[in-house]
Amino acid sequence: MFEFDQYLGFLAFLTILTIGFWLMIFLLTFVIPYWVFGSAIERFKEIKEEKKAARESMTH
Repeated sequence: MFEFDQYLGFLAFLTILTIGFWLMIFLLTFVIPYWVFGSAIERFKEIKEEKKAARESMTH
């Protein structure tokens, strides 16, 4: 059936495949949404402060 070195290669392949699968699941479900929503919130804060600064400069 398998020789020992083929068995180790197969196990290494399965390990790398499994690590890659869980890494993709982690990235797609946590890291990317965290990055996108965090940057969107920061941008909204910047826009809000720009509007506030523009209003204050109009009144003075």
